[in-house]
Amino acid sequence: MRILIATDAWAPQINGVVVTLVNIIARLRKHGHEVHVISPEGFFTLPMPTYPEIPLAVMPGRGVSRQIREFDPDTIHIATEGPIGAAARRYCLRRGLAFTSAYHTCFPEYVQPRFGVPLAWGYAFMRRFHAPSSAVMVATPAMRRSLEEHGFERIVDYKLGTDLELFHPTNERFTDLPRPVFTYVGRVALEKNLPAFLELDLPGSKLVVGDGPARKKLEREFPNARFVGFRHGVELASYYQRSDAFVFPSLTDTFGLVMLEALACGVPVAAFPVRGPIDVVKDARVGVLDQDLRRAALAALELDRAGCRRYAEAFPWEETTRQFLAHMAPARLAQRDPLGAEAR
Repeated sequence: MRILIATDAWAPQINGVVVTLVNIIARLRKHGHEVHVISPEGFFTLPMPTYPEIPLAVMPGRGVSRQIREFDPDTIHIATEGPIGAAARRYCLRRGLAFTSAYHTCFPEYVQPRFGVPLAWGYAFMRRFHAPSSAVMVATPAMRRSLEEHGFERIVDYKLGTDLELFHPTNERFTDLPRPVFTYVGRVALEKNLPAFLELDLPGSKLVVGDGPARKKLEREFPNARFVGFRHGVELASYYQRSDAFVFPSLTDTFGLVMLEALACGVPVAAFPVRGPIDVVKDARVGVLDQDLRRAALAALELDRAGCRRYAEAFPWEETTRQFLAHMAPARLAQRDPLGAEAR
């Protein structure tokens, strides 16, 4: 099958959307599917406001249309709501082509604190964007319920996974940092609520693996924490493996793949009991969800690391790929009125 994926998030960006797509695409190709990715690569781009490491394609409409025509896909998936995704959506509506989409990012909650845009406006935009989609893929039941409450339709589940070969337990622990080591991995940005972790009175060390627009400010405010920037592959896995607990302070994630990566390495999770963590950490034996994040972090130290690994083994990327394929819609069998779909 010829599968086209339109996404504004792509390498060299490092985030959950990119990790998800890269892993799904690798497995699609392994099973003989032909995949074409339309991303900001090859387009003129400008840095995203307040997030300069994310490039946004400028007026990509013609290029996106040309790539869709030339690839002639059997099925189309729009992964993001940025300029690339919007251009692919317009093309599909004009040509009466069906497409699926995904809700990976809590866009309204990210825009509201940065630009003062009311949450209701953000959800209205997102609802309109996804309205013509044949299936809106979400990673968790909590996210599904939230979107249904905001009037979204045709929502389907697909459980995200982790790389169980790359992320695995070892007996190594940090020797150059006072233990226990409490680790965060991910973007260093406003929406990740990192001060809630870095302000905690905890023994040992706090480690931040990742980068982003808030890093310099947080390094100044929390000089006792260790910031090491982005890490990849085996090196990234080693940071998880050597940690004693993984702390995830975000209140706005749709899922939180990094929690699965930590669990696959045998590292217990501490987080708030909110959307994302409540769907990833469903077993009290592998993580502690508490409104008191300090209490959760300390309690996580007592959990069984072998049990964390066993729990993560239920989340292979192969299952995610199977669900992704099951939700895809034949592009040329669309029987929809583009103007009607656009107006909803």
